[in-house]
Amino acid sequence: MRPLVPLFLLMTFPPGCLPAERVDNVLAKLIPADTQALFGARMEQLKTAPLYSKLVGQQKLPQLDSFAGETGFDPRRDVRDLLLASSGRSNSTVLLARGTFHIAENKLDPKMFKKVLYRGYVLTITPKEDAGFCIMDNTLAIAGPTSSMKAALDHYLSPTRDAGTALLDQARAVPQQFQVWSVSTGSADFLANSLPHEGNAANFGKIFRSMENTHFEADLSRGLNATAQGQCSTEADAKSLADAVRGLIGFGRLSVPDNQPELLRLWDGLRVDQNQRTITITANISQDLIDKLVQFFQSSGAKATGSIRRPR
Repeated sequence: MRPLVPLFLLMTFPPGCLPAERVDNVLAKLIPADTQALFGARMEQLKTAPLYSKLVGQQKLPQLDSFAGETGFDPRRDVRDLLLASSGRSNSTVLLARGTFHIAENKLDPKMFKKVLYRGYVLTITPKEDAGFCIMDNTLAIAGPTSSMKAALDHYLSPTRDAGTALLDQARAVPQQFQVWSVSTGSADFLANSLPHEGNAANFGKIFRSMENTHFEADLSRGLNATAQGQCSTEADAKSLADAVRGLIGFGRLSVPDNQPELLRLWDGLRVDQNQRTITITANISQDLIDKLVQFFQSSGAKATGSIRRPR
C-alpha cells in the first residue's frame, strides 16, 4: 500500500457541510496562522455533479480502490467537506477533512507508517517522518507534510487563535452553489499547481502565477460555470496578461481536431475581461459539451492526431 497523502489528493483532483456554513467551523480552527491560500470542496454537493460522477465515481482507480479495501476507508465515500490550506511555500499544503473516519489501523502496513504522539494526537507518518495523516476523531482528519499537520494542530489548540482572518472571510463569502472554490491573499501558485503540467492547462497555470489576491469558484451541477479573478501589479501588466489569455484561447481553437468541430464551443465558452489591474476569466460550458469532452479524452483517439484547423 502506498502513502495516504497522495491518495487523498488523488481524490480531490482529475470537493458538505450544513447549508448555512460556507466553511466548516471546525475545519476553520485548523487553518495554520501563516496560510495564504485556501481551496475548498463541498463533497456532498460535488458527488451529485455529472462531471464528478464521470471522472471519479464511474472510473476505476486501482490505487484508491486498494487502499479502501485494505483500510475500510474510501475518501470518495467518507469525506463530506474538504479544505486545503497552503502558506505558499513548497510542500506546505495541509488537507483538512470532515466526514466519517474509521480506518482499520491494524491493516496499515507497518513498513509504510509509524505512529508519533504530538500534543495529545497520534500522527501516522511515513518512516522518513515527512508526511502522513492524523484521525483526530471519527469525524475529523488531517493529512499532509508532518510540519504542516503540526502547524494545524498548534493553531487548533491555541487559546489565542484568530478565527476571523481576511482570507477566511473571503472563503465564507463564496455562494453556496459553488462546489469548488479557492481564495488567496498572495500569488495564485496553489491554484496553478493544481492544474495539469502539460498542454494548455499548463499555460493557464502560468497565467494564474502572474496574479495575486485571487478568487476562484466553480459550479459543476449543470456543465461548468466558473469564474477566476485576480490582480496584477500594474494596469499594463493586466492588459498584457489578458491579451496572453486571449491568445491561449485562440490557440486552443486552432488545436481542435477536424473530426471534433463541436469542441470549438468549449473555447467559445471562455471569456476574458480586464478592469484596470483586475483580470476576470469566466467559463460557461454546457453539460452536453462536457459529456462530449469527457468522451473525447477517454476515447482511444484522443491523442490530438487530427489535423489543425484553420483560423476562424
